[in-house]
Amino acid sequence: MNENRFNTLFPVKKPIIGMIHLAGKTHDEKVNRALEELAIFDEEGLDGAIIEDYHGDMLDVYETLRQSSELELYLKRGVNVLRDPYYSFNLGKAFGVSFVQFDSVQSNQLDVYRYKKLKEEYADIVVLGGVRFKYTQGTGRNLMQDIDEGKEYADAIVTTGSGTGIETPILKLKEFKYYMNEFPLIVGAGVNIKNVKAQLKIADGAIIGSYFKPDKNTKMKVEREKVKSLMDVVKGIREVKRFL
Repeated sequence: MNENRFNTLFPVKKPIIGMIHLAGKTHDEKVNRALEELAIFDEEGLDGAIIEDYHGDMLDVYETLRQSSELELYLKRGVNVLRDPYYSFNLGKAFGVSFVQFDSVQSNQLDVYRYKKLKEEYADIVVLGGVRFKYTQGTGRNLMQDIDEGKEYADAIVTTGSGTGIETPILKLKEFKYYMNEFPLIVGAGVNIKNVKAQLKIADGAIIGSYFKPDKNTKMKVEREKVKSLMDVVKGIREVKRFL
């Protein structure tokens, strides 16, 4: 397990990863909107983007990955297939995706044998793994045990608060970081322009989705101005060496 793989993939300090929810009324609308949102994220300086079947299905994910693989994008593409996360590896390999996300890499919610086999087969794909992630079942173990398992299975650990768009408690991030030390910690929900400085003071990066939508409605279109404004703050953070 190389703890630096995430940092190699995202060499910039405090990488920001946008979430593509695949919202829309039809297949074509979902794919076209996803491509538009990828372009916005790329043009406004995000470091990565995750294509996720939050409102879409497997075909929507497949087609978005296929078409986006033909684009010249600076950002790194990732995928999270909620309905079958193991399939993310296959899609990632097929379309040159750099990383995948599993909402949980805890063994009580993971087919460990299948997962390890896929991770070995697709060793070039970085894994962002959820620990005590929103809407997932707890293990009943203490935090250090959960984190140790997360570090064994993933290249970076992602944690959240209680739900989509809900701020991840600072105390939770501090507790995670205490046990994780230099291992990458990603805050996976609730980051916005008001709390991004405080969140990134502790976390090593962030996944942001609903904040970029009107009223945090995941079915709406990404608003470029929200993306730009937040990235302006992040760029300012990166310029302050003592912050990092």
